[in-house]
Amino acid sequence: MWMDVVDLRDFYATSLGQVTSRVVRRRIREIWPDLTRRRVLGLGYGPPYLRPFLDDAERVIAAMPAGQGVIHWPPGGPDRTVLVDEAELPFADNSIDRILLVHGIENSEQLRPMLREVWRVLSDSGRMLAVVPNRHGIWARLERTPFGHGHPFTPGQLSRLLRDCLFTPSAEAGALFMPPARSRMVLGAAPAWEKVGSRWFPRFAGVVLMEAGKQIYAASPVTAQGRRRTVVVPADVGLPRLIRR
Repeated sequence: MWMDVVDLRDFYATSLGQVTSRVVRRRIREIWPDLTRRRVLGLGYGPPYLRPFLDDAERVIAAMPAGQGVIHWPPGGPDRTVLVDEAELPFADNSIDRILLVHGIENSEQLRPMLREVWRVLSDSGRMLAVVPNRHGIWARLERTPFGHGHPFTPGQLSRLLRDCLFTPSAEAGALFMPPARSRMVLGAAPAWEKVGSRWFPRFAGVVLMEAGKQIYAASPVTAQGRRRTVVVPADVGLPRLIRR
């Protein structure tokens, strides 16, 4: 079940939310160090993690599922968000170079159809990166953060899911080894928690990050041809070449 977009926005405005986004962004940057001239799509609730890409990517879009809701982003700039049906993404085949799934896989009400749509719009040489609550971690057990909602996965379960949906996992990492506490002492020590946890306790990461590419020699997902796709798109995003109708 999708979390409300206002609850997600409010969490990332807190001190814990800001530290959370910084820690996970660092891992994302390690996997995707250079996105120059790439088209980047965030599916789920991507704004806290997409901001660093605004400076180097060709285009950055935050697609928010209808069950979650949508807000304006980024503040003070042209809107880069689009409200979508998770099972019918309004983008052309092979039109996106990088897709970041955050607060998506664990909350989706149509998980496999959504992943098949991700497969369809991802370019043949593109990569998707899923950030998912780790079933072994403490973050999945506490509802005080968005990672404590929805369905958590172990790395093995996530890998099998992606392979079943015609992706080939290519990289894996963990993040959020610190406890989800609001203590200033805990938050200030976040880099130390990450360094020690990733070295000695990788099994207990709060989230799993898994990158995957398309299995382009596998059978293509079956999609309905010629159906109209309804999408609400801000006029200043500049998406005409990406949208499929």
